[in-house]
Amino acid sequence: MSVHHEISKHSSRQHAIVSEFLKLEKRREELIDIAVDHCTKGQPFDVAEINEVSRQMNHLAQKGIVPQRKLITEQMVEEFVQMKNQASNF
Repeated sequence: MSVHHEISKHSSRQHAIVSEFLKLEKRREELIDIAVDHCTKGQPFDVAEINEVSRQMNHLAQKGIVPQRKLITEQMVEEFVQMKNQASNF
């Protein structure tokens, strides 16, 4: 019975980590979309909040269950928008 209880606790902890990661992943994608939208419109944008969420995700990744995420730079957003614009011109 003790082994079953420990396995259940372990599984619950892993589930909590994955659930938190998915929540953060959704928020990160929303923030990236906002930055891309602002950049596309020539408006100022900031990646600080994206990277804060990424750091939280990477902290969860240290537990070995979920993947790490790269930090984003303004240049990365600008390059993405340029590539997107070039692709739409074809």
